[in-house]
Amino acid sequence: MALGTFLALTVAYAQDAAKPQRIVSLDLCTDQILIGLVERRRIAAVTHLAADSAVSATPERAKGLPITHGVAEDVLRYDPDLVLVGPFGVSATVDLLKRLNKNVVLVPQAPDLDGVRASMRAVAAAVGEKDKGEAVIADFDRRLAAVPKPARAGTVSALIYQVGGTVSGPGSLADATLRAAGFHNMAMDYRLTRGGQAPLESLVARPPDLLVLSSGIGEYRTALADNLRHPALQALRRSRVSLELPWQLWLCGTPEVAGAVEVLAAARVAIEARSR
Repeated sequence: MALGTFLALTVAYAQDAAKPQRIVSLDLCTDQILIGLVERRRIAAVTHLAADSAVSATPERAKGLPITHGVAEDVLRYDPDLVLVGPFGVSATVDLLKRLNKNVVLVPQAPDLDGVRASMRAVAAAVGEKDKGEAVIADFDRRLAAVPKPARAGTVSALIYQVGGTVSGPGSLADATLRAAGFHNMAMDYRLTRGGQAPLESLVARPPDLLVLSSGIGEYRTALADNLRHPALQALRRSRVSLELPWQLWLCGTPEVAGAVEVLAAARVAIEARSR
């Protein structure tokens, strides 16, 4: 082997060895970003939700990885050299890990598209993959830039309607996703309840141009989800443009948000074409 090649391999090995090699993620959102940035051999464990299609946007990529339920003893058995955590949940475990001087990195929740970029950069920096992180962000931005602009800004309305009648207003990633797709979010046009629900009567009296359901009508067989099966909502769906767009796509600040924006923008373009 040539000396130059040997030295290059030695440097590459040293650089790789300096990166965290036993990473544990304790948050569904960091799970998804982590899996997209590092080799599986460097992931010691992700949450038990990472492979759950009911909440994860990329469950197939997480299958086969070791899991943790967030209990301190469960995490420590992996002897992690990096623990990624989100702003909510497992606080007792995080406190103990910090007292044991474990390398714990808090990744902020993404309230908007800038927050998506910030979350991805935080994970990329922690795992030693800044270049990969920037490449992922560049692709994210490229996809967003390719979304067709509205004919007239704010003239086509949309509403993301969820289980229990919950809607998402300003300061939410769902709202940022709608706006990036060129829609006016009608959430704040209705008189909302304290819990952030829009009465079905409001939707019927003043429907949006696009009604977005965050889950299928048969996905949740609970009384709370009966609003999605209500005859009035079904009649509204027959008379207006609607689509089902899984909430998993914008639950976390991951590159999957771009996919949600693309789907929504395509629907807006179709609505604009019909109104000409």
